[in-house]
Amino acid sequence: MGIPLIDFSKLTSPDKAVRGQEIQTLDTACREIGFFYLVNTDIDTALMSRIMKAAKRFFDKPLDEKLAIDIKNSTNHRGYGAVGEEQLDELNKADWKETFDMALDLSADHPLALKYPKMYGPNQNPNDPVVLETLHDYYVTAFSVAQHVLTAMADALKLESDFFTRCFKDHVTVLRMIHYPPRPSATHDNGAGAHTDYGCITLLLQDEVGGLEVKHRNGEWIKATPMEGSLVVNIGDLMQRWTNDEYTSTAHRVRASEADVHRYSFPFFVEPDYETHVACVPSCQSKERPAKYDPILSGDWIQSRFDATYAYREQEPA
Repeated sequence: MGIPLIDFSKLTSPDKAVRGQEIQTLDTACREIGFFYLVNTDIDTALMSRIMKAAKRFFDKPLDEKLAIDIKNSTNHRGYGAVGEEQLDELNKADWKETFDMALDLSADHPLALKYPKMYGPNQNPNDPVVLETLHDYYVTAFSVAQHVLTAMADALKLESDFFTRCFKDHVTVLRMIHYPPRPSATHDNGAGAHTDYGCITLLLQDEVGGLEVKHRNGEWIKATPMEGSLVVNIGDLMQRWTNDEYTSTAHRVRASEADVHRYSFPFFVEPDYETHVACVPSCQSKERPAKYDPILSGDWIQSRFDATYAYREQEPA
């Protein structure tokens, strides 16, 4: 029992037989565990190394400099989140991590920002041009990888190849940098509480420290051991709704780092346009398997999950 491995180069192979076989492996992974390693992607090791260095460069800055772009001052959840800002597991302690979030950078007077101010609008960017350039390069490259994965999923589900990707014209995909400092005590091992992700899929780049654990359907927690050059991909709640629970959104957590150990990770939350109409896909329902979920707009679903996770969103920013 473990987390399966998918070869991105095979998913995108011009050889139909090779691609078809890898799509079948992908389909099985999405149904049975909802997690897989993705190797041989277009995110090369040089770019992975660059973003690791950029994260250390950003999080090493003085707290007051980071708080200049405090996420509490952002209507649309962009910027820096201090340690303890999130509590993903309502029954556990606050998460022992600090974060930075960015997405498409739209002006405050953009029509979408005016219509959905909690989901669209300007980023709060670091003032370090090296960090900002690296984040942009990684965002663009990871987005391309994600679109290929979604195309393969559509093919696996016997849908039109662009069934999912056509929903990403004005998407709300988020790139996050996370720093897990050494935990404050032996009793606080909650780096990130047990949770599922909100959107379609998440592409996670993690460093060599480890700590990510995935909950298998049998209830056992499995370590997602770091694999050099790989991404860890998981299904989100929105995709589970879309596929009538055929593709599984699996709970996962992060154990806090031990003394003197710092962990860095980079989840890329792949989330479609706000007004994407999410209803059960045809291949995942029948008379015997009726749709379990009412149709919903993607943005309404994601916003409801945000509001449940971040207490500060209940108040208007200063």
